[in-house]
Parts: sequence; C-alpha cells; structure tokens
Amino acid sequence: MLLDTDQRHKVWTAAQLAERFGAMPLWRIVHDPLPGLATEQDVVRLEEHENRLCELVDGVLVEKTMGWYESWMAMRLGRLLSDFVDPRQLGLILGTDGLIRLMPNLVRIPDVSFVSYERLRGRDFDALLEDALMDSAPDLAAEILSRSNTRKEMQRKLEEYFDCGVRLVWFVDPKKQHVRVYTSLSECTTLRKSDVLDGGKVLPGIRLKLTELFINPLAPPDPEHTTDSP
Repeated sequence: MLLDTDQRHKVWTAAQLAERFGAMPLWRIVHDPLPGLATEQDVVRLEEHENRLCELVDGVLVEKTMGWYESWMAMRLGRLLSDFVDPRQLGLILGTDGLIRLMPNLVRIPDVSFVSYERLRGRDFDALLEDALMDSAPDLAAEILSRSNTRKEMQRKLEEYFDCGVRLVWFVDPKKQHVRVYTSLSECTTLRKSDVLDGGKVLPGIRLKLTELFINPLAPPDPEHTTDSP
C-alpha cells in the first residue's frame, strides 16, 4: 500500500504506528528522527555510523532484526541461489544488509533478493557504487520470518513488493518449516519441508529441496552427504 505525497512527512502517533505496522515491539521504531520525518539519508547514516539496519516506510525508520537461526538460514538460502545464478551469469544475489530503494523514500531490506542483469541493463556500475541503496526493485524478494514480524507488517511488504515490480516473493517460516510462494498478491502456494521450491518464471530451472534449507545446523553431518578429503 503506497501513500500519496500529502500523507507523508508528518509525525505519526503511537496509535497510528500500531494501525500501520500491527503490534510491533516499540523498540523497532526509531525515534530520532521522529517517526514520519525520516529520509533515505537517515537510513544510510544509521547503517554507516551506528551499524543499524532500518527500513524506511512513510517517513518511519523500522529497525530490521533477526535471530541467529534466521540469519543462518538467510545465508544458506543466499548460497543455494548463488550456486545457480552465478555460473549462469543471471544477476546479483543480495544478502540481509542489501538496502533496496523500491521507490523514492521507500527502502526495504529483503533477507535475500535476486536482481537480474536484465533489470540492470544499461546502468553504469560506477554510478551504482556511488549510491548506498540498490536503485532497482528485485525480481525475487525472500523474507525469513522472525519473532518480531507482525502479520500486518508482512502484508504491507508484500503489497509494496508487487506494487513496485517484484515478480516473486518467498516468505520462509523457520518455525513452521514452510515457504509461502507468492507470484502475485492473490496467488500463493504453501510448500512444506518435503516439497521442492522452484524459481518459476523468475529463475526457471532452479529446484531447491526444502530439506536442504530446513535443517538443524547443530546436528552431526550426514555421512552419506559428506565428501572425504583426498
């Protein structure tokens, strides 16, 4: 849900924040600058000088947090995607700190995202490097759900992703061990641990066994999948 210009740049009350983001822990809302007055420059400042990752929505800075397991899972999913994308030179895989400008003054940070070279065709690499924000909506956005995420927050992200041109969204739930695959706001398929996740029209040919994603990282390695050193 994107706001009209005249709805931005005003200070939000606690009640308005709760209405927009759901029962989100208040510590995730940054109050300097006041909610409603934040800009892209504040996103970059907090990341560069305070090592805080914040998304920017309606002039509100919302801190991006995740537990160690969600972070580990995001890294693992990113690696599985990179193993397919990189040899085929299909595009870029961004990780959990990849700041993305979906539109002016709307900054999101998917836990894993894929931006195709097709979308970046004709763009100047040096010019892209000058901007801390990736100035292109990704083709694929993956979110690893964590304890502090609210249903309203994630629904809002979903709407923004498709409004801004994202073609495929994965909501990965580590607790329930399933993945909700969205190809549009109204088209969703839920895959379980025994299923195979594919890239649809965005990454045709990729097939990720969810048993390779939803694993216990502390469990002893499976001898059948261990390669002996020469």
